Amino acid sequence: MKKLLVTLAAVLVASASTWAQGVTSTITIDNRNLTDAGGATYQGGITGDTTGATAQLFLVGTGGALTALTPTTTFRTGAAAAFLTAQNVDVPGVKAGTSATFRLDVWVGGTSYDTATIAHGRSADFTVANLGGDPGGGAPPILPPKLNGLQGFALSTISVPEPSTIALAALGAAALFIRRRK
Repeated sequence: MKKLLVTLAAVLVASASTWAQGVTSTITIDNRNLTDAGGATYQGGITGDTTGATAQLFLVGTGGALTALTPTTTFRTGAAAAFLTAQNVDVPGVKAGTSATFRLDVWVGGTSYDTATIAHGRSADFTVANLGGDPGGGAPPILPPKLNGLQGFALSTISVPEPSTIALAALGAAALFIRRRK
């Protein structure tokens, strides 16, 4: 009887640990030699100065909620500067072999898109089919796909006003305030 209880407890612990791991698939952050819906190859290059740029992929969920996927990646250099340094990223909560919608943020300077100090750009949402990973049921693992569906976009330069411009604006606001008080 003790052996049966010990065996049952071991099975429950193993099952619980499997449930705790959740469902995860993978995708390759790579915008080079992508494939469109018709099977044609195209380039999802990002224009603008990508020197020192960082890119982060986000999973777009229900209602547009974004889940940041890690790690972030950087850009290649030289003639391939418009293309990301390819690496695999886990996509939690999405089963291998299914599709998911993503968004790509790119920024230069700062620790995120929102804190960028030099330039930034954001892709339109795009859907990638047949995510990689173990689909279960004894089926062979699926290789992680690239960012198929991503369209190239441009980085926008962030203009930071000179301190003298800010000081002049503050002086003008103060003058208007004083004049209104008289």
